[in-house]
Amino acid sequence: MLKAWHLPVAPFIKEQQGRLFITLWVSGDELPQRVTLRAEEDNEELSLPMHRLRQEPRPGVVAWRGEINLASGQPRRRYSFKLLWADRQRWFTPQGFHRFPPARLEQFAVDLPDSGPQWVADQVFYQIFPDRFARSEPRQAGQDRPYHHHAAGQDIVQKQWDEPLTGEAGGSTFYGGDLDGISEKLPYLKQLGVTALYLNPVFVAPSVHKYDTEDYRRVDPQFGGDAALLRLRHNTQREGMRLILDGVFNHTGDSHVWFDRHQRGSGGACHSADSPWRDWFTFSPEGEAHSWLGYASLPKLDYRSTSLINEIYAGEDSIVRHWLKAPWSMDGWRLDVVHMLGEGGGARNNLRHIAGITQAAKETQPESFVFGEHFGDARQWLQADAEDSAMNYRGFTFPLWGFLANTDISYDPQKIDAQTCVAWMDNYRAGLSHQQQLRMFNQLDSHDTARFKSLLGKDVARLPLAVVWLFCWPGVPCIYYGDEVGVDGNNDPFCRKPFPWDPALQDATLLGCINAWRSCARRTRRCATAGVR
Repeated sequence: MLKAWHLPVAPFIKEQQGRLFITLWVSGDELPQRVTLRAEEDNEELSLPMHRLRQEPRPGVVAWRGEINLASGQPRRRYSFKLLWADRQRWFTPQGFHRFPPARLEQFAVDLPDSGPQWVADQVFYQIFPDRFARSEPRQAGQDRPYHHHAAGQDIVQKQWDEPLTGEAGGSTFYGGDLDGISEKLPYLKQLGVTALYLNPVFVAPSVHKYDTEDYRRVDPQFGGDAALLRLRHNTQREGMRLILDGVFNHTGDSHVWFDRHQRGSGGACHSADSPWRDWFTFSPEGEAHSWLGYASLPKLDYRSTSLINEIYAGEDSIVRHWLKAPWSMDGWRLDVVHMLGEGGGARNNLRHIAGITQAAKETQPESFVFGEHFGDARQWLQADAEDSAMNYRGFTFPLWGFLANTDISYDPQKIDAQTCVAWMDNYRAGLSHQQQLRMFNQLDSHDTARFKSLLGKDVARLPLAVVWLFCWPGVPCIYYGDEVGVDGNNDPFCRKPFPWDPALQDATLLGCINAWRSCARRTRRCATAGVR
C-alpha cells in the first residue's frame, strides 16, 4: 500500500538563502519512479523536478526533495506532488492521493513571508457581550438613562443582574454590564488563562447588542463612555492582554446622523435627497433605503461613495485607523457580516474594500489583527490581502456540533462520527496556508448561536471533550463568556444571559476542566503549531 507524508512545517520544508526546500516522504511496495513538484509563480503553474535523497528519513521511507525560488512570485506558495510510474500517475495533496490534478485551493500552502500578526497564534481569546458580563458600581451619570428604542417600538427595560432573562427580552433589555465591570474582572480572566479579549460592539447605539451604530467615534455612555474604554485599554496592557473591537461597517443604525430616520435635525440621508450623506446609502426609485437582510433599522452603507470610503477606512483619521492609534491603541478589528459589505446596496467589489480595511489597519498598526465573521465558507476572503483570519464556524464549530451535539447550523439533525468530523475539518483547512490555519478563530458557540451546552442536551458529559478539542486543534481558541462556568441557553436572547458571578450558580467541574487545560496550554499550542495528521 502506497503511503506519503508531508506538512508545510519542518522537517518537510526549509527556507534557506532565498529558496524553499520541500520534502515528500513515500513508502510502499511499488514506489514511484519520478516525483514532480507542482508550484506557482505569479499564478502560473510550474512543474519542477524533485530528486530522490540517498538517506532514508525512516526505515522503509524514501524522501524526495524539490525547491522553489522565493525571489519571484507571490508570498503565498501553493504546491502539490505528482507521483509518476511508467503507466500511471497519482497526485498527493493535504487530503491524500488523487487520480487527477487538484484544484488550486486543494494544494499545500505556506506564506513566505508571512504578513499576518505573529502574536495571534499564541493567544487564548475570550469573547464578551458587554451588557451581560459584569456591572460596575457605583454607576456613572447617564449610564442608566431611560429612552425610547424606536426599532423595538418601546422604552428600554432595565433589569437587575439576578433577574431571569425571558423570551421577551430583545434588543431593548439591559442589565447594566459595562467596560469598568470588565476591568474589575481582569484578575478572574487572567487566572482563567485568557490573554486576549474580543468585545462585541461598544460604540453609541440604541440597542443592547450595539450592532445598530449611532456614532462610530464615541463609546456608548451605557458602557461608561470613552473614559471607560481607555481605562480598560490601560488595564489590559498592564495585564499583558490584547483587546479587539467589533467593527460594524456593512450598515449603520437608522438613528445615525448620516441617516437620521427619526429627524433629530442632522440633515441625514433618510429624508433629504440633498444630504451630504445621501450617496453613503442606496435608495430605490421610491426612496426606500436598502437595508441589511430587510431590517429597516439597519440601512446598508454604499461603498461607491469615495467620501464614505475615506470616513470608514481610507482617510488618515478614518474610523478604522482612529481606534488603532494612541491613546486607544487597540489590537485589531473583528469585522461584522463583512462578506456582505460592498457597493450599490449589495456586496459588489467586496474583496477590494475588505482589503482596503485591512491595509488601513496594517498601515496604522502593522501587527493589528483583522478577522471576519463568516458562517459560510470563508476561504475566498483568506487568499489574498483581505483578512488575517475568520471566525471558524465552517471549519471548526459546525463539524464539532455534528459530531458531539448531532445538529447543524439550522439546528436540523446531523449525526457524524469522529472520522467524518476530522475529515470535514481537514477538508476545510486544506485551502489555507499553514500560518493562516494557526490564526483561525475557533469557538464552540457565540452570541449568534445557541450555547454548546444546550445543544448537547442529555449528552452534556461530552462537553469536556469539546474543551479539549478547542484547545488542541490548530487555530486560536476563544471562550464565549460564561461557557467556562456552564452558562446555557438556546438562541438569542437566551445565549446572552448575565454572567453568574455567584459561585453557587457556577459549574465548578467544568471550570476545573478549563483550568486544567489552561495549565498545559503551552504544550497543546505547540502540538497545534506543529500540525495535525
